[in-house]
Formats: sequence, C-alpha cells, structure tokens
Amino acid sequence: MKSKKNWWILLIVSIGVMSPFIAPYLTLNPTNSRIQIDSSSIQYPVLILHIFFAAIALLTGFLQFNAQLRKEKPQLHSLVGKVYISSVLLSGLLAFIIILYIDNFAKATSFIALTIIWLYTTIKGYVTARQRNFSEHRKWMIRSFGVTLVAVCGRLTVPILLLTYYLLHGFSLPGGRAQMVEEVLNVNIWVGLIINIIIIEWIIINKKTKENR
Repeated sequence: MKSKKNWWILLIVSIGVMSPFIAPYLTLNPTNSRIQIDSSSIQYPVLILHIFFAAIALLTGFLQFNAQLRKEKPQLHSLVGKVYISSVLLSGLLAFIIILYIDNFAKATSFIALTIIWLYTTIKGYVTARQRNFSEHRKWMIRSFGVTLVAVCGRLTVPILLLTYYLLHGFSLPGGRAQMVEEVLNVNIWVGLIINIIIIEWIIINKKTKENR
C-alpha cells in the first residue's frame, strides 16, 4: 500500500513539474520556446517531437510498474511496454539532433550522456524481455525509467543548486542573477542523472537483498 501511494505521489509530482515546461510547446509557436531556437525549420519541429515522445514515455513508464496490470493483463502490459520503448527510442534519437544546437559544452555533454544511457538501458530492457529473462528485464526497465525521470529530477534540483551557488560565492552573485541561473541550468542534468542512478541502483540492490533473505 505504501509503495502504491509513493508511485501516485511521484506521478503527481512529475506531472506538476513537467506541465509548465511542456505547456509553451503546445502552441507550436517557436517564439514561446523555453530554449533558444536557432532554426524554426529543423530544430523546433524536432524539439516538439522529442518532447512529445518523452511525455509518452513518462506516462507509460508509470503504467509499466503497475503490478495489477502486469499480473491480470499481461498482454496490455506488453503493449504498454512496447509503446514506452518505442517512445524512448524515438525521443532519444531526436535528442541527438537537438544536441547539435547546444552551444554550452557542459550542457551538451550532459545531454549526450543522458541520451546514451537512456537508449542503452531501454534496449537492454527490451532484449532481456525478448529472451524471457524477466528478472533482468525488470532491473533494466527500472534503470530505463529512472533515466526517464531525470527530466523531473533535474528540474527539482534547480532551487537547491541555486542555493548552493549562492553559498559557495559567499552570499554574493559575482556574475549577477542571470549568470547564476545560466550556470545552474548548465549542470542540473548532470546532477539529476547522478542522483537518479544512485537511487536506482540502491532500489535494485535493496530488492535483491530482500529476495535473498
């Protein structure tokens, strides 16, 4: 019961965090983009599709771990899984095009690392399912969905990173508020990725320890 409640809390938080980010793109107007658009003919359409498939991956990812759906409707669970995997692959491949338009090196490398890990863990989840190695399949899908949630975690860490920046500079802003925000947004994906990987592996190890008792 507690686990089910935690999933609902995570779902609500994820929707709450991502909705303001996604909303401007529903207008399909490049001027409303939350990031700088250098090409409205290539970059913006690719960004829209990337966000669309990532949103599907986020929502179907939660359904993947519904125990009742998995046990009572395995075929539907399999279908949802295929939608999740397809969405991750499409969103991930589109991300490589978006990365070409990122000027900041730290931000670009964080998205490259995130995308590679996202695609790798998802493909491993698919392969182990095809091999009917469901124990390993579940572990890789946990890893994959954990990386999917980096989009949420990365944004949740922004206030903490802003405070950390302020503290490290002796309660002053040498480059002004704009530079502080820019520097934080250049590293928040790295921080979110590290945090989620630690949490994911802790969950997997903890689950294995309980099963061995």
